[in-house]
Amino acid sequence: MDVKELLLSQWDSCMDQEDWFLPLEDALKDVTAEQSVWKPADGPANSIRETVQHLLFYDKRLLLRVKGQSEGLPEAEDNNGTFAYDDASEAGWEAAKNELYAAHRELSSILAKAAPEDLSRPIPDEKSLAEAIRSLAMHDAYHIGQIVLLSKLQGAWPATRSFD
Repeated sequence: MDVKELLLSQWDSCMDQEDWFLPLEDALKDVTAEQSVWKPADGPANSIRETVQHLLFYDKRLLLRVKGQSEGLPEAEDNNGTFAYDDASEAGWEAAKNELYAAHRELSSILAKAAPEDLSRPIPDEKSLAEAIRSLAMHDAYHIGQIVLLSKLQGAWPATRSFD
């Protein structure tokens, strides 16, 4: 397996190819808008909705940088600002998920088409495409675990889960 195949496998595991952890699409499949904004009563935690916005912020930011676009680049004063969202409605929740899925898939497509020299090409404010995808895949996997935990804490997780 070469570097590109390894990165694609890792990236796709975060979206829709189950491996050691549940992919994002499966983790969010049955989460309602109401469940997405739930937070535990004790201690600081981001909601699933906030976490999806955070993932979208960084996926979209990388996508635009890879494409050489600075217009529309997500901005935040600090990392806490990357969790902010405007629309908690069911339509807003569906739109956020769909935008995240589209950005993730477009990055996957760019990676799949990348020549070996493209993997090491510097990206504005990033090291390289390979390093950015590797880092963002680990970031996404971490937050997918949080999404699963939040689903479990609010009783929205199935009592048993099949691995078919």
